[in-house]
Amino acid sequence: MGIPQNRYSRITDKNKREICLLRSFPCAWGKCSFCDYIEDNGHDEAWMTELNRQVLGQVTGEFGVLEVINSGSCFELPKQTLQDIRGRMKEKKIGRLFFESHWMYRKRVAGMREQMGVPLTFKIGVETFDYDFRQRVLNKNADFKEPQEVAEYFDSPCLMVGIEGQTKQMIDHDIDCLKKYFRLGTVNVYNNNTTAIRRDEGLVRWFMSEYRWLLEDPAVEVLYEITDFGVG
Repeated sequence: MGIPQNRYSRITDKNKREICLLRSFPCAWGKCSFCDYIEDNGHDEAWMTELNRQVLGQVTGEFGVLEVINSGSCFELPKQTLQDIRGRMKEKKIGRLFFESHWMYRKRVAGMREQMGVPLTFKIGVETFDYDFRQRVLNKNADFKEPQEVAEYFDSPCLMVGIEGQTKQMIDHDIDCLKKYFRLGTVNVYNNNTTAIRRDEGLVRWFMSEYRWLLEDPAVEVLYEITDFGVG
Protein backbone atom coordinates (compact mmCIF):
# COMPACT_ATOMS: atom_id res chain seq x y z
CA MET A 1 0.00 0.00 0.00
CA GLY A 2 1.36 3.42 -0.89
CA ILE A 3 1.84 6.44 1.30
CA PRO A 4 -1.43 8.43 1.49
CA GLN A 5 -1.51 11.87 -0.08
CA ASN A 6 -4.70 13.22 1.46
CA ARG A 7 -4.09 14.04 5.11
CA TYR A 8 -6.76 16.62 5.92
CA SER A 9 -10.50 16.49 5.41
CA ARG A 10 -13.83 17.67 6.81
CA ILE A 11 -16.57 15.30 7.89
CA THR A 12 -19.87 17.07 7.27
CA ASP A 13 -22.38 14.23 7.68
CA LYS A 14 -22.62 12.72 11.15
CA ASN A 15 -20.64 14.19 14.05
CA LYS A 16 -19.24 17.11 12.04
CA ARG A 17 -15.51 17.52 12.56
CA GLU A 18 -12.17 18.10 10.90
CA ILE A 19 -9.89 15.08 10.54
CA CYS A 20 -6.13 14.83 10.15
CA LEU A 21 -4.08 11.77 9.17
CA LEU A 22 -0.70 12.21 10.84
CA ARG A 23 2.52 10.20 10.74
CA SER A 24 3.78 8.33 13.78
CA PHE A 25 6.29 5.79 14.90
CA PRO A 26 5.43 2.20 13.81
CA CYS A 27 2.42 0.46 15.31
CA ALA A 28 3.62 -1.31 18.46
CA TRP A 29 1.64 -4.43 17.55
CA GLY A 30 1.62 -4.39 13.74
CA LYS A 31 0.52 -8.03 13.37
CA CYS A 32 -3.21 -7.83 12.66
CA SER A 33 -3.84 -10.36 9.90
CA PHE A 34 -6.13 -8.04 7.89
CA CYS A 35 -4.03 -4.88 8.03
CA ASP A 36 -1.53 -3.78 5.39
CA TYR A 37 -1.65 -0.18 6.54
CA ILE A 38 1.83 -0.23 8.03
CA GLU A 39 3.93 1.92 5.68
CA ASP A 40 2.65 5.29 6.88
CA ASN A 41 5.07 5.62 9.75
CA GLY A 42 8.74 6.27 10.34
CA HIS A 43 11.60 6.84 12.75
CA ASP A 44 12.71 10.33 11.64
CA GLU A 45 11.01 12.25 14.42
CA ALA A 46 11.99 15.70 13.18
CA TRP A 47 10.63 15.01 9.68
CA MET A 48 7.38 13.50 11.01
CA THR A 49 6.90 16.41 13.39
CA GLU A 50 7.28 18.93 10.58
CA LEU A 51 4.91 17.04 8.25
CA ASN A 52 2.32 16.75 11.02
CA ARG A 53 2.66 20.46 11.76
CA GLN A 54 1.89 21.25 8.12
CA VAL A 55 -1.20 19.04 8.21
CA LEU A 56 -2.40 20.56 11.49
CA GLY A 57 -1.89 23.97 9.93
CA GLN A 58 -4.94 23.30 7.74
CA VAL A 59 -7.23 22.97 10.76
CA THR A 60 -9.65 25.90 10.97
CA GLY A 61 -11.74 25.02 14.01
CA GLU A 62 -14.99 25.57 12.10
CA PHE A 63 -16.81 22.70 13.85
CA GLY A 64 -15.06 22.96 17.20
CA VAL A 65 -14.15 19.27 16.93
CA LEU A 66 -10.99 17.59 15.62
CA GLU A 67 -10.17 13.94 14.93
CA VAL A 68 -6.56 12.82 14.66
CA ILE A 69 -5.71 9.38 13.23
CA ASN A 70 -2.48 7.59 12.35
CA SER A 71 -1.47 4.11 11.26
CA GLY A 72 -1.41 2.87 14.84
CA SER A 73 -2.33 4.43 18.18
CA CYS A 74 -2.22 8.06 19.25
CA PHE A 75 0.41 7.04 21.81
CA GLU A 76 2.82 6.45 18.91
CA LEU A 77 2.68 10.05 17.70
CA PRO A 78 5.79 12.16 18.37
CA LYS A 79 5.62 14.03 21.68
CA GLN A 80 6.01 17.35 19.90
CA THR A 81 3.07 16.49 17.65
CA LEU A 82 0.88 15.94 20.71
CA GLN A 83 1.92 19.38 21.93
CA ASP A 84 1.19 20.83 18.49
CA ILE A 85 -2.28 19.26 18.48
CA ARG A 86 -3.05 20.79 21.85
CA GLY A 87 -1.68 24.14 20.75
CA ARG A 88 -3.68 24.19 17.51
CA MET A 89 -6.85 23.27 19.38
CA LYS A 90 -6.32 26.09 21.85
CA GLU A 91 -5.56 28.53 19.04
CA LYS A 92 -8.68 27.56 17.07
CA LYS A 93 -10.91 27.16 20.15
CA ILE A 94 -11.57 23.47 19.48
CA GLY A 95 -13.41 21.87 22.39
CA ARG A 96 -13.40 18.14 21.57
CA LEU A 97 -10.81 15.71 20.23
CA PHE A 98 -11.15 12.22 18.74
CA PHE A 99 -8.19 9.84 19.20
CA GLU A 100 -7.75 6.11 18.53
CA SER A 101 -5.78 3.51 20.42
CA HIS A 102 -5.03 -0.19 20.55
CA TRP A 103 -6.26 -2.19 23.53
CA MET A 104 -2.67 -2.60 24.77
CA TYR A 105 -2.58 1.09 25.74
CA ARG A 106 -5.81 1.04 27.74
CA LYS A 107 -4.06 1.86 31.04
CA ARG A 108 -2.69 5.07 29.48
CA VAL A 109 -6.01 6.36 28.17
CA ALA A 110 -6.91 8.28 31.33
CA GLY A 111 -3.54 10.02 31.31
CA MET A 112 -3.97 11.07 27.68
CA ARG A 113 -7.41 12.48 28.45
CA GLU A 114 -5.84 14.62 31.14
CA GLN A 115 -2.86 15.62 28.99
CA MET A 116 -4.92 16.93 26.07
CA GLY A 117 -7.04 19.15 28.31
CA VAL A 118 -10.36 18.84 26.42
CA PRO A 119 -13.13 16.23 26.33
CA LEU A 120 -11.68 13.31 24.40
CA THR A 121 -13.61 10.67 22.47
CA PHE A 122 -11.42 7.56 22.41
CA LYS A 123 -11.92 5.09 19.56
CA ILE A 124 -10.66 1.51 19.57
CA GLY A 125 -10.39 -0.99 16.74
CA VAL A 126 -12.39 -3.84 18.25
CA GLU A 127 -13.26 -5.34 14.81
CA THR A 128 -15.54 -7.88 16.54
CA PHE A 129 -16.63 -8.77 20.06
CA ASP A 130 -16.33 -12.46 19.13
CA TYR A 131 -13.22 -13.45 21.09
CA ASP A 132 -12.08 -16.39 18.95
CA PHE A 133 -12.51 -14.62 15.62
CA ARG A 134 -10.84 -11.47 16.88
CA GLN A 135 -7.86 -13.25 18.40
CA ARG A 136 -7.33 -16.32 16.22
CA VAL A 137 -8.39 -15.09 12.78
CA LEU A 138 -7.75 -11.35 12.96
CA ASN A 139 -4.81 -11.63 15.40
CA LYS A 140 -5.76 -8.41 17.19
CA ASN A 141 -3.91 -9.05 20.46
CA ALA A 142 -6.91 -7.66 22.35
CA ASP A 143 -7.79 -10.18 25.03
CA PHE A 144 -10.97 -8.72 26.52
CA LYS A 145 -13.92 -11.08 26.80
CA GLU A 146 -16.87 -8.72 27.30
CA PRO A 147 -17.84 -5.35 25.75
CA GLN A 148 -18.15 -3.86 29.22
CA GLU A 149 -14.38 -4.23 29.59
CA VAL A 150 -13.88 -2.07 26.50
CA ALA A 151 -16.44 0.50 27.65
CA GLU A 152 -14.48 0.96 30.87
CA TYR A 153 -11.70 2.68 28.90
CA PHE A 154 -13.00 3.60 25.44
CA ASP A 155 -15.94 5.57 24.07
CA SER A 156 -16.34 4.41 20.49
CA PRO A 157 -15.56 0.94 19.07
CA CYS A 158 -14.70 0.40 15.41
CA LEU A 159 -16.22 -2.81 14.03
CA MET A 160 -15.43 -4.64 10.80
CA VAL A 161 -17.99 -6.60 8.79
CA GLY A 162 -17.95 -8.73 5.66
CA ILE A 163 -14.95 -10.99 6.28
CA GLU A 164 -14.82 -14.61 5.17
CA GLY A 165 -15.44 -16.81 8.20
CA GLN A 166 -17.54 -14.18 9.93
CA THR A 167 -21.21 -15.07 10.44
CA LYS A 168 -24.47 -13.16 10.53
CA GLN A 169 -24.80 -14.12 14.18
CA MET A 170 -21.42 -12.55 14.97
CA ILE A 171 -22.42 -9.32 13.27
CA ASP A 172 -25.81 -9.27 15.02
CA HIS A 173 -24.02 -9.62 18.35
CA ASP A 174 -21.46 -6.92 17.46
CA ILE A 175 -24.11 -4.36 16.50
CA ASP A 176 -26.10 -5.21 19.61
CA CYS A 177 -23.03 -4.63 21.81
CA LEU A 178 -22.26 -1.37 20.03
CA LYS A 179 -25.74 0.03 20.58
CA LYS A 180 -26.07 -1.29 24.13
CA TYR A 181 -22.75 -0.24 25.66
CA PHE A 182 -21.43 2.72 23.63
CA ARG A 183 -22.64 6.18 22.70
CA LEU A 184 -20.80 6.24 19.36
CA GLY A 185 -19.33 3.69 16.95
CA THR A 186 -17.96 3.05 13.49
CA VAL A 187 -18.64 0.08 11.21
CA ASN A 188 -16.08 -0.60 8.50
CA VAL A 189 -17.18 -2.77 5.59
CA TYR A 190 -14.12 -4.85 4.78
CA ASN A 191 -12.32 -4.30 1.47
CA ASN A 192 -9.75 -6.73 0.08
CA ASN A 193 -6.15 -5.62 0.34
CA THR A 194 -2.73 -7.27 0.10
CA THR A 195 -3.34 -9.59 3.08
CA ALA A 196 -4.78 -13.12 2.87
CA ILE A 197 -8.00 -12.05 4.62
CA ARG A 198 -10.81 -11.96 2.06
CA ARG A 199 -14.12 -10.15 1.78
CA ASP A 200 -17.39 -12.14 1.84
CA GLU A 201 -19.55 -10.43 -0.79
CA GLY A 202 -22.71 -12.27 0.26
CA LEU A 203 -22.25 -11.20 3.87
CA VAL A 204 -21.65 -7.61 2.79
CA ARG A 205 -24.89 -7.59 0.76
CA TRP A 206 -26.79 -9.05 3.72
CA PHE A 207 -25.33 -6.48 6.11
CA MET A 208 -26.07 -3.51 3.83
CA SER A 209 -29.67 -4.70 3.57
CA GLU A 210 -30.27 -5.88 7.15
CA TYR A 211 -28.57 -2.91 8.75
CA ARG A 212 -29.44 -0.18 6.29
CA TRP A 213 -31.02 1.67 9.21
CA LEU A 214 -27.51 2.32 10.57
CA LEU A 215 -26.99 4.75 7.69
CA GLU A 216 -29.58 6.99 9.38
CA ASP A 217 -28.37 6.39 12.93
CA PRO A 218 -26.61 9.61 14.07
CA ALA A 219 -24.43 7.64 16.51
CA VAL A 220 -22.96 5.18 14.00
CA GLU A 221 -20.76 5.93 10.99
CA VAL A 222 -20.73 3.22 8.31
CA LEU A 223 -17.63 3.28 6.09
CA TYR A 224 -18.15 1.38 2.85
CA GLU A 225 -14.79 2.46 1.43
CA ILE A 226 -11.63 2.90 3.50
CA THR A 227 -11.33 6.50 2.30
CA ASP A 228 -14.89 7.50 3.23
CA PHE A 229 -13.56 9.94 5.84
CA GLY A 230 -11.70 11.75 3.04
CA VAL A 231 -8.16 10.89 4.14
CA GLY A 232 -5.82 8.09 3.17
